[in-house]
Amino acid sequence: MPVSEPASTLHIVEAKGSRVRDAEGTWYLDGISGVLNASCGHGHPRLVEAATQQMQRLAHYDPMAASHEPAQTLAARLAELLPGDLGETFLLNSGSEGTEAALKICWQYWHNIGEPRDRVVTFEAGYHGSTALAQELSGLPFTVNEWKDRFPVNQVATPESPRALRTAEGAETLLARFSQTLENGTPAAAVVVEPLLGLGGCLVLPDGFLAGLRQLCDRHGTLLILDEVFCGFGRTGRMFGFDHAEITPDIVIMSKGLSGGLIPLAAVTARSAIKETFRNLSVPQGLRYGHTTGGHAVASTVANTVLDIIAEEKLVENSAVQGAGILDGLKAAFGEHPRIADVRGLGLVIAIEADGPESAGVIAAEAVRGGLLVRDERSVVRIAPPLTITTDEAMELVDKLCAAVSHLN
Repeated sequence: MPVSEPASTLHIVEAKGSRVRDAEGTWYLDGISGVLNASCGHGHPRLVEAATQQMQRLAHYDPMAASHEPAQTLAARLAELLPGDLGETFLLNSGSEGTEAALKICWQYWHNIGEPRDRVVTFEAGYHGSTALAQELSGLPFTVNEWKDRFPVNQVATPESPRALRTAEGAETLLARFSQTLENGTPAAAVVVEPLLGLGGCLVLPDGFLAGLRQLCDRHGTLLILDEVFCGFGRTGRMFGFDHAEITPDIVIMSKGLSGGLIPLAAVTARSAIKETFRNLSVPQGLRYGHTTGGHAVASTVANTVLDIIAEEKLVENSAVQGAGILDGLKAAFGEHPRIADVRGLGLVIAIEADGPESAGVIAAEAVRGGLLVRDERSVVRIAPPLTITTDEAMELVDKLCAAVSHLN
């Protein structure tokens, strides 16, 4: 059935695997994983069964009053997956809450050791959530708010050309900018970055940058906080985005793919050395940042099942293979197209950068008409299908995008 309406008017009523159906009966290949979070595809039967069984047994109980097995198991499994002594996990509901919690942990840590710091260094094009503190980290136009600045934030700009960013020279430029920013001003409490800048244009950071940034943070005694909300759990072809650089951050923020889009969940994991500063206080106070449904038993059970599925169905490996195939197909099809400025990606994060917002809008609208859902933001068309996408579906995705690009004049 042909599609005649733009994506903004779609009314989705059903989803299975890598496809969703609208109220008119049209099925679409889901190129955006719901809200970039359906890591195991839509309606995975094991996730539904796990949620149902846990809900019948214990939906939730206040983790400040009593512990429960699903959350304990999830925290232990995250500690096994993460490198180094990243072993202390705090469970919340969303990525934005995770950013707020990470900042509170960071600031309280510096007070705990008697060296109060509050300055934060980020990417100007970074995105870390929609709540007040999270918005202040970003320089993107849609994050601007009317709140008075609560803490000093220094934002580092990326080179204008995404192609130039992905070179050795791009890495040197970025590291020089972060070095200068860290040196100029009061000691920074933290550097907060994404391993790949998602809403900032799906910018792939250059090889060597994160490793160099880790060294800079060590030199200045600054905490390195990695926002893995979008990149984590296989999205980039590795379990975590920072795994490409083989580094260990001080704090990691996780959400989206962790619970497969089935139920809200986020996790913030800090190094054990940070947690110890909370225990060693003469008057223990802990982290005063709880939520009614934080550490939800059903959400934790679903997340544990997601981790099982990722391992058993080899979804991280599939992300790397299918993502490379899609990227190669798109580059071969229109890598030299006069209206396409860049084609880039890492794992199952792929971006087509057009010559302007209007062209990106045309591509996205024509993709919908052809039965493929993607997102356009400014000049970039973003593609991030479920990690369960098959080779045939990946080829179909490439064909549909090629057909959409052919409508550019």
